[in-house]
Amino acid sequence: MPEWIEVILRTIFAVVALFFLTKLLGKRQVSQLSFFEYITGITLGSIAAYVSLDTDKTWHLGVIALLVWVVFSYGIEYLQIKSKKARDFIDFKATVLIKDGKILEDNMKKERLTTDELLEELRKKDVFKVADVEFAIMESDGAINVLLTRENQPLTPKHLGVKVAPERETQAVIMDGKVLDEPLDTLGLTRGWLQGQLDKLGFTVENVFLGQVDSYGELTVDLYADKVEVPQPQEKPQLYALLKKCEADLEMFSLSTENKAAKQMYEQCSEQLQAILVTLKPLIQS
Repeated sequence: MPEWIEVILRTIFAVVALFFLTKLLGKRQVSQLSFFEYITGITLGSIAAYVSLDTDKTWHLGVIALLVWVVFSYGIEYLQIKSKKARDFIDFKATVLIKDGKILEDNMKKERLTTDELLEELRKKDVFKVADVEFAIMESDGAINVLLTRENQPLTPKHLGVKVAPERETQAVIMDGKVLDEPLDTLGLTRGWLQGQLDKLGFTVENVFLGQVDSYGELTVDLYADKVEVPQPQEKPQLYALLKKCEADLEMFSLSTENKAAKQMYEQCSEQLQAILVTLKPLIQS
């Protein structure tokens, strides 16, 4: 066999083997790497390159080395799962860099981190003033996470005492002009329902590049034709407006009647509907 063909075949073999072996090691190998995973990634790549390019008779030894590295890495990851001491020794402990708005210089020196580098990492978190930081920590993968002081944290609905509707995962039900049945089943919907929603919008499945249904059963679509305007759903705002009108009508009936029993009934119904609207507002008002 010509040498160049052998190199091509070995390269294909190395790529396929590296793909499956890395997949075996899990998603952590392609996310933020820890210290040991960084070493493993470099070594596996180097061995795979050796296997694909070595033209001697010993190239199969590279395959053995590749397998040994994967088995060893798998064992290390298993040990890390079972033992915190092993995790701390292999991947290092997290280091506190800022506490109560004060930079801990000794920990900065320990991590060989300069002030400029720390400020750069803070700016990446949209923090420009060290005094605004309650707590900053360098994780084992080198990332720096920041907790702002309470007065500098963004406001949330909870801070304001506002109830919001629970949010679940939005499902893609149309992709590349094709209906995806599994997400529809997850939402408890059918193709007939989807077709009905598309008919309301005036589109066909083939027109839709991406269609998504949120946890409240509302369909939003992105079309292949970017210049075509997609009508916005109006059902929920219309429902809220109708309920508000009913509440106003009940109040008007209460004011216009002379019958005490009827007046009391209208007032009670109006108060009950008002309480229901407070509960439903996060769900139906856009």
